[in-house]
Amino acid sequence: MSHKITDHVTWVGKIDWEIRKFHGEEYSTHRGSTYNSYLVRDQKAAVIDTVWGPFGEDFVQNLEREIDLDQIDFVVANHAEVDHSGGLFALMRRIPDKPVYCTANGVKSLKGHYHQNWNFQVVKTGDRLSLGAMDLIFVEAPMLHWPDSMFSYLTGDNILFSNDAFGQHYATSGMYNDLADQAELYQECIKYYANILTPFSPLVKKKIEEVVGFGLPVNMICPSHGVLWRDNPLQIVTQYVQWAQDYQENQVTILYDTMWDGTKRMAEAIAEGIVAGNPGLKVKCFHVARSDHNDVVTEVFRSKAVLVGSPTINKGVLSSIAAILEQIKGLRFKNKKAAAFGAYGWSGESVKIIHKLLEESGFAMIGDGLKALWNPDEDALDQCRAYGRQVADALK
Repeated sequence: MSHKITDHVTWVGKIDWEIRKFHGEEYSTHRGSTYNSYLVRDQKAAVIDTVWGPFGEDFVQNLEREIDLDQIDFVVANHAEVDHSGGLFALMRRIPDKPVYCTANGVKSLKGHYHQNWNFQVVKTGDRLSLGAMDLIFVEAPMLHWPDSMFSYLTGDNILFSNDAFGQHYATSGMYNDLADQAELYQECIKYYANILTPFSPLVKKKIEEVVGFGLPVNMICPSHGVLWRDNPLQIVTQYVQWAQDYQENQVTILYDTMWDGTKRMAEAIAEGIVAGNPGLKVKCFHVARSDHNDVVTEVFRSKAVLVGSPTINKGVLSSIAAILEQIKGLRFKNKKAAAFGAYGWSGESVKIIHKLLEESGFAMIGDGLKALWNPDEDALDQCRAYGRQVADALK
C-alpha cells in the first residue's frame, strides 16, 4: 500500500491493525499503530525512515512498486529505534552503497542494532541535502525521545518529518488528522506524550522554541506513527507546548490494589470525601492490578494529585502497586501532589513505603498518609472521607 501525499511525497509505510503491545510489553496499543515511511522525489529521490522489522520485506516490495530501488539516491534515518529502522536492513541489502543520513548517535545506534557498516553520512542541525528544486534540512532532536533522534524538513512542500514527536499509536483508514475520530486521536496523542515524552518535557519546550525560531512555514507535519497533520498542523505543536509545562487538569486520580477489599473500600470512601470537599474536582479510581498501566499513567499525567493505596504484604506492597510506582518514578512528573493509604492486619508498612516512593519521585506529599486496621469499619471509613476532604482542601 502507498498513498500520494503531495506531488513529490508518497507515504510507503505500514498500517498495523493488530498490534496491542509496544516496546516489548511496556506500552499498550489498543487501537493499533502505523509505521510511517516516506518517499520524496525531486531530481533526486530519498526515503525517510522505514518500518518495523517484521514488515521489512513487504516494505521493500511495496517500495519497488513506486520506484526502481536503484533510483533511490539517499536514505534518511531520523531515528534508529527498530520500529522505524527495521525495514532499513532489508532495504540496504538491495542498495548497500547508498548513503544513510543520520546523526552521530544514529550511527552508533544503527551499528548497535544491525552490525553493518553502511555508507553513513553524519548530519547536524542546519545541514541541507539538495534533492533538486527542494532541500531536506536536518534538525537534531536529542532525547525526543532517544539520543539519536532528529527531524527532517522538506522545503518547497514545507513538510516537517518529525519522527516520534507529534505522533501517536493509532491505526486508522483516514490517514490525516481531519479524517480521524477526533476523540480517539486526542486520547492517543495525550497517552503517547504522557507515557513516552513526559521525562523530556523541558527538552520538548526548548526544541519547539528552536524550530519555531527558524521561521520555516509548515504545511504538514508527518510523524512516524499515526496520522499526518495537514489541517492546522501546528495545533499539535501548541498542544505539546501545553503538555510540556507541568500539565495538569482539575483532576485527582486514586490508584489502589487490594486483597480482601479493605483498601478498595478506603479508596472509594476517600473519593467520596474529595468530591464532598470540592465538587468541582474530577476523581477517577483505578484498581491497578485490573487496569492498563499506560491508561493509568495518562490519568496521573492529567491530575493535580495522585493517591496510591495498598495493603501490607510481607512488610511491603502488592506487586501491581510496586510496578506502577516504578513506572511513575521514571516519568519524573512535576507540580503534582500525592498521598498514600492502605489497610493492614499485622505490621502496616505499606503506607510508609508508598509515601517514601512518591516523595522520591518528586511529588509534594499531603500529610503522612492514612492506615486502617483490618477491614475498615464505619468509623474508619469516616476517617477516609475526612482524609479525602483534607486532600481536597490541599488542592484549593
